Amino acid sequence: MTRVYFDNAATTPVDPHVVEAMIPFLQTHFGNPSSIYSFGRETRLAIENARKSVAHLLGAKPGEIFFTSGGTESDNMAIWSAIEDLGCRHLITSPIEHHAVLHTVNALAKQRQLTSELLRVLPNGHIDLADLERALASSTARCFVSLMHANNEIGNLLDIDAVGALCEKYNAIFHSDTVQTVGHYPLNFSQAKVHFATGAAHKFHGPKGVGILYISEKIKVNPFIHGGGQERNMRAGTENVSGIVGFAKALELAAANLQHDQVHIQSIKTYLATQLQAQISGVSFNGDWDGACLYTVLNVSFPRTPQSELLLMSLDMQGICVSAGSACSSGASQGSHVIQALPKGNEGVPIRFSFSKFNTKEEVDLLLVKLKELL
Repeated sequence: MTRVYFDNAATTPVDPHVVEAMIPFLQTHFGNPSSIYSFGRETRLAIENARKSVAHLLGAKPGEIFFTSGGTESDNMAIWSAIEDLGCRHLITSPIEHHAVLHTVNALAKQRQLTSELLRVLPNGHIDLADLERALASSTARCFVSLMHANNEIGNLLDIDAVGALCEKYNAIFHSDTVQTVGHYPLNFSQAKVHFATGAAHKFHGPKGVGILYISEKIKVNPFIHGGGQERNMRAGTENVSGIVGFAKALELAAANLQHDQVHIQSIKTYLATQLQAQISGVSFNGDWDGACLYTVLNVSFPRTPQSELLLMSLDMQGICVSAGSACSSGASQGSHVIQALPKGNEGVPIRFSFSKFNTKEEVDLLLVKLKELL
C-alpha cells in the first residue's frame, strides 16, 4: 500500500543531509562536552558552532540561544521565568494556544495564586489585538503575554510586531511560541520586541527531542533545570550533541531553500483547497486559510455525516496520515480546543492537512480519490 503523509505540523521526516551531519556525533565524536580532554572539546566546539549558526539565522546573538529538549520545555521555562524572575503577576494568553502554554499558565496561576485571562478570538481565528490592549491597560500588575506566532491547527499568523509594540508600551513580558514558524519563515527575534521565543527541530526536518529557547539579552532569568553548569549555567544536563548539530543543520537547509520550498508547499496547499471546493460539496476551511496563514497548513471542515465522523480512521486504513488537531493531545477524547473556540467550530468534522517539501501533487490526487470513495 502506498503511504501518504499529510501531518507535517505534527512532525516532519528528517532530511537525509541532517542525518548525515548527526552521524559522526553518534559514533566517533561521542565525548561529553563538559570534559576537558579532546573528545569533550570537539563536541563542545560543535555545540557552540551550532549555537552561532542558529543565532545568525534567527536574528539573535549566540548568548540568547539556549538548547532544550523541545518546544514544550522551552514554553514552560519562559512562563516560569516570567513569573519567578521578572515579577509577572497577570498572565494573558488565548484559548487557541498550544497546551504547552495553556496548561502551564493554568497550573502556575493556580500554584502562585496569580490572575490570568484569555483574549477574544475573532471569527476568522485571529487574536483580537484591541482586546489585548484592553487587558494590558486595565492590569495593575505586571503582565506576561504568551501568543503563538502561528497556530498549529488552523495556521493563523499573529502580527508579532504589533503585539511586541503593545507589550513594550505597557512594560509587559512577551513570549511567542514560534515552533511552527522557525524554519519556515525568515525571523529576526531581536527586531520583533519579543522576550522569549521557542523552536523545535522536528517541525522543519530535524530530529525530535531538541529545541531552542530564545531569551532576550534585555532580561535576566535564572535556571529552570538545576544540577550542572551546562548551557552557560541555564539548563543542567548533558547536552544532546547530535540533536543540537541536527537542529542547526536543519535550520541551515531550511534557510538556504526557503523561497523554493515556500512556493512548492503553497502550490500543494492551494491545489488541495481548490480541488476540495470543486469536488466535494459542503466543505469549508477553518481560520484565515487564504490570508495571514501558514502555507504549510489547511484545516478543512467536512459536512457532518456518519462517513465523515470516521474519516480520520478511514483515511489511515487507506494509508493516508492526517490529523484532527494537535499531535500532543491526540489521545484526548474531546475535540480540538482550537476549533471549538471558533464560531462554527462544532458544525463540521475538522481535518488538518499539513504539508512539507517532500509532498507532491500526485499525493493530493490520491487523497482526493480516497476522500470521494470514503464520503
